[in-house]
Amino acid sequence: RLHSHDVRYGSGSGQQSVTGVSAADDGNSYWRVRGRTAAVCQRGTPVRCGQAIRLTHLGTGRNLHSHRFTSPLSGNQEVSAFGEAGEGDYLDDWTVVCSGTYWVRDDEVRFQHTSTDVFLSVTGEQYGRPIHGQKEVHGMAASSQNNYWKVMEGIFMQPSEALQMEQYHAEL
Repeated sequence: RLHSHDVRYGSGSGQQSVTGVSAADDGNSYWRVRGRTAAVCQRGTPVRCGQAIRLTHLGTGRNLHSHRFTSPLSGNQEVSAFGEAGEGDYLDDWTVVCSGTYWVRDDEVRFQHTSTDVFLSVTGEQYGRPIHGQKEVHGMAASSQNNYWKVMEGIFMQPSEALQMEQYHAEL
């Protein structure tokens, strides 16, 4: 699970750390899907495959972020949480990579950083103190089995009736 908390990296950017955890009952693994930086995204609007979004950590209000700092354990690209109250910068934007037209709740997706093209990934590298046992989340240049993500909990809004009609009458 994509996880964060108000613990900063001791190297690199010094920004809020982003890690991977397996615990299902940790409130620090909740993220809000929002429109890309400076874009309006109406609640309930389906997310298209290929659309740029932001993921905002519910606990701290910081956005999933990446930049050309080296990640602490693997030496890949650092992924952090950045900004205040959901406001950050263009380095908070991620493209949803999926099959089909829309990001569907039960489907696996990838997130590709819009500025540096790395994929949001988690592998086996684990931290020591103060976040013992949590896995490093980082950006990887190549797609692999380590950069598939799936929604596990959350609020799902049914697509509007107009959208459902669009799916059946695309030939019009």
